[in-house]
Amino acid sequence: MNYVIEIEGLSKEYEKGFLKKKRVLALDDLTLNVTGGQIFGFLGGNGAGKTTTIKTLMRLQFPTKGSARILGHDIADVQMHRRIGYCPENPYFYDYLTANELMSYFGELFGYDAATRTKKSDELLTAVGIVEKDRKRQLRKFSKGMLQRVGLAQSLINDPEIVFLDEPMSGLDPVGRREIRELIAGLRDKGTTVFMSTHILTDIEALCDEVAILRSGKLAAFGSLQELLGGEEASRNLEINVQSVSAEEIRERIEFIAGASITPRPHGATIHVLDESDIDAVLAVTRDAGGRLGSITPVKQSLEDLFVRD
Repeated sequence: MNYVIEIEGLSKEYEKGFLKKKRVLALDDLTLNVTGGQIFGFLGGNGAGKTTTIKTLMRLQFPTKGSARILGHDIADVQMHRRIGYCPENPYFYDYLTANELMSYFGELFGYDAATRTKKSDELLTAVGIVEKDRKRQLRKFSKGMLQRVGLAQSLINDPEIVFLDEPMSGLDPVGRREIRELIAGLRDKGTTVFMSTHILTDIEALCDEVAILRSGKLAAFGSLQELLGGEEASRNLEINVQSVSAEEIRERIEFIAGASITPRPHGATIHVLDESDIDAVLAVTRDAGGRLGSITPVKQSLEDLFVRD
């Protein structure tokens, strides 16, 4: 298997307190491998260790023990960093630079000439939704959401093979989140691997191929969304909403269907069955009682259920 990120036994301890020092284990023996060309979701609650992991991979802090490799190179290899991009959760830049100046600065770090820097800056700032009139404004006048967009743009200036995004939707409004989701999906289409840390479950479900869930610094779950949520078998359970009939009118006949259950709701009822072969029987009972079908929905374990499960 061609892994682009390899994490082996990574742990990180901090000292906490002033007079009475206390050791806090932020990462606990984390082992994780990520294949290339996908969007990988790194999920966890506040304090789970997501940002600690990414900062360690970026060599912004050092592990207590363990090792990690990116693109086949140890994370201490500075040359490897030319091939990756990184956007932190709260990007901070020199306030008096404009967006254009900032992008030109990062482009120059990667050795691009002036014409290439200008072209790349225009393309990337357009892609993240920074309009032309704002590109000449100082960054100190930008909102948090606008700074987040600029941070994402700078992480792509070198056409990275892997981009690390720590809470990339932070501070964005619903329209902005949709635009950035589309941009991230486009990176995968171009073959870029995206390692994305977030606690926003809808973003994970909309974008990610594989997911790792951290709890208290430990790996709690790992795999594709289909595997984690139960695969095809889990989707066989069905929720049938019927209208113009009460639950009491059909309860007795519904409960004869093996595994079926019924719940009253305004102007109708919700019926859960174990298999699609039960649909015809439910509809026959409903129509006999003068009701009609509202909707049929497959029921799977949600990512939220998995996330909060002990």
